[in-house]
Amino acid sequence: MSNLVFAWMSSGKDIKTLVLVASIRKYAGTLSNCPIYIVVPKSKEKLPSQYVRQLLDMDAKVLAFTSDPELDKFPFAKFVQAATTAESFAKENHHTLAWLTPDTLILNQPGAFILEKDIKFAYRPVHHTLIGSLYDEPIDPFWELVYEKCGVKDEDIFPMRTHVDGNILRPYFNAGCLIVDPKEDLFHLWQTKFKEIYQHPKILEYYEKDSIYRIFIHQVILAAVILSSLEKKELRELSFDYNYPLHLFFESIEKYRPDDINALITARYEEIQVWDNLPFKNPIKAWLTDQKRIFQW
Repeated sequence: MSNLVFAWMSSGKDIKTLVLVASIRKYAGTLSNCPIYIVVPKSKEKLPSQYVRQLLDMDAKVLAFTSDPELDKFPFAKFVQAATTAESFAKENHHTLAWLTPDTLILNQPGAFILEKDIKFAYRPVHHTLIGSLYDEPIDPFWELVYEKCGVKDEDIFPMRTHVDGNILRPYFNAGCLIVDPKEDLFHLWQTKFKEIYQHPKILEYYEKDSIYRIFIHQVILAAVILSSLEKKELRELSFDYNYPLHLFFESIEKYRPDDINALITARYEEIQVWDNLPFKNPIKAWLTDQKRIFQW
């Protein structure tokens, strides 16, 4: 068995979590027996007995963390804290950590989750540009401030292409699929910098302009932390068939739509209803139908 551990945050009873666990056990190939940990806030630790039994039946376990009351009402703050909890657990147990979100499907063996020697972080770019920083334009004051607070230097920056709209950005990693060497303490630094930066007076001005800055400040800080902590040679971009956004399939530029979604390795979908409108083929199409019956929604 690999030393990989899968983990993600759940806010409580979550059908998506059950489906993700099932997809790992069914389709992850030689990684299908890796440990799986569901990270939940302590307030949600007393989960429904049937839900816990379903997790245990698939050999998935629950980790609880104490969230910071100061951060509880801020978008994705708990997500950052949960990632830190998972990182501490993985570090203690000498595992590589695959940090995901519950709206993920594993459709084929995610072999690239096994990090080569000297690779500390593997990622996919964000789906859309949104507040991303276009590589061929001068850096805007928002990104410049976050870079300054995290110690990012000009030579740390390199281009990457978004998953859906095909723009070239300064590094901006999708936080829903992060493969890390937990010994690097990247998520702990992410949490530290998040607390330092998210209420900075100049950052607050951006929240007033557009709420999207509140929603994605965690990803911007993550990007800056990675750039300031690791050299480019220690990073690896996962291929296009990882973390593919199924919910944006029809929005994607046609050349960025997969010809065969069954051949994707991991995919995101946001809401389960998305499955019904996509060109899945058997056996995955039939398997997804079975999950609806098994988990009863």
